[in-house]
Amino acid sequence: MRPPALLSTLRPALALVLGAATLAACSSGPVAQDAAGPAKLTVWIMKDSVSDGFLQRFEADFEAGHPGTTLDVQIQEWEGIGQKVTSALASKDAPDVIEVGNTQVAQYAASGGVHDLSDKAAELDGAHWIPGLADPGKVDGKQYGIPWYAANRVVIYRKDLFAQAGITTPPKTREEWIADTEKLNTGGTEGIYLAGQTWYVLAGFVWDEGGDLAVKGADGTWKGTLETPQAQAGIGFYQRLQALGKGPKDADEAKPPQAEVFAQGRTAQLISTPGGAGAILKANPELKDKLGFFPIPGKSADKPGAVFTGGSDLIVPESSRHQQAAYEVVKALGGDKWQTEMAKEMSYVPNRTTLAPALAGNEGAAAMAAGAVNGHATPNSPNWAAVEADNPIKQYMTRVLTGTDPATAGRSADAAVTKALSGN
Repeated sequence: MRPPALLSTLRPALALVLGAATLAACSSGPVAQDAAGPAKLTVWIMKDSVSDGFLQRFEADFEAGHPGTTLDVQIQEWEGIGQKVTSALASKDAPDVIEVGNTQVAQYAASGGVHDLSDKAAELDGAHWIPGLADPGKVDGKQYGIPWYAANRVVIYRKDLFAQAGITTPPKTREEWIADTEKLNTGGTEGIYLAGQTWYVLAGFVWDEGGDLAVKGADGTWKGTLETPQAQAGIGFYQRLQALGKGPKDADEAKPPQAEVFAQGRTAQLISTPGGAGAILKANPELKDKLGFFPIPGKSADKPGAVFTGGSDLIVPESSRHQQAAYEVVKALGGDKWQTEMAKEMSYVPNRTTLAPALAGNEGAAAMAAGAVNGHATPNSPNWAAVEADNPIKQYMTRVLTGTDPATAGRSADAAVTKALSGN
């Protein structure tokens, strides 16, 4: 799933002959034999994932380290990408490397067209991968998607309004967060702006309670789980927090755009990716130097709140004619050097927790990285996209916030989620 408000182009470059024996020496584990003769590696990167400059530097560096290699990096639009990738995976001439949303991996792996890279996990330091990227990349115990970068929500707050309310440090627990938000609801200030259908935020609260949005049964079928006590506890906390602001109960954070609401100057907090600060400052430059960031608080001070990890994984199609060379591209993009450069330039969370220091000095990205250690992904069903299409979770939230019994609303939502996940 592509992280909102985050995420250019590289032009084709030089020429290559990569012998299969050379590639076998620099890659670990058995992978498909590369086609003989000159090869050009085709890499699909999504629009705005990284800057032109980053891609140009990566291309030059990779080709210098792999003499004769040609990288043809082609920029793809997010709109309509699902069908395009599905068609490519079914073809006999797929790209060699494809960037995909982390929650899309299961859907693509189900086609049988994605190469299993499980034997590469140790070499890529998979033990330290961010769970919200690594977990959806693994399907039926096989690692098809290699984590590339992540982004998750944090709390953006007004430092000046916190100070006026006597709050000297950001809250570390949910209850501290509620208490501080109540303090901020004075003198015409809105303690927090939280729209009623911000379902990724709700998901975090449900995960904190030990629940989920849907689970896979022993028989292999998926079913919604919003009627469970854990989900009811999660929506209960959401209801308490949402009531401390004036956000609409029947809309999400895009209607109206929450950054524009915050920019009006009367709101103390909102939940967004750090990139949301740019939209706020564009609408109201006077808020420059007044914005701060902290991880979404958890149930206890020793662990931040659970967050949805959006971002991208890298996959290698089965029909790639140069799988060994393709793996070298994945290895480089996921390695220390380019993960660190991407974190600094794009303010993304690197794919491994051990690289968090790369974000030092960037307050928003550092808060995001701190929260990423408790990152999660949506249920790893190949049909999850069907749930999001009509999204009964949003409807469930509005019903609860407007007075419907959570169990009753959850039962109805579960039926819709279960039907969507069944593929019917």
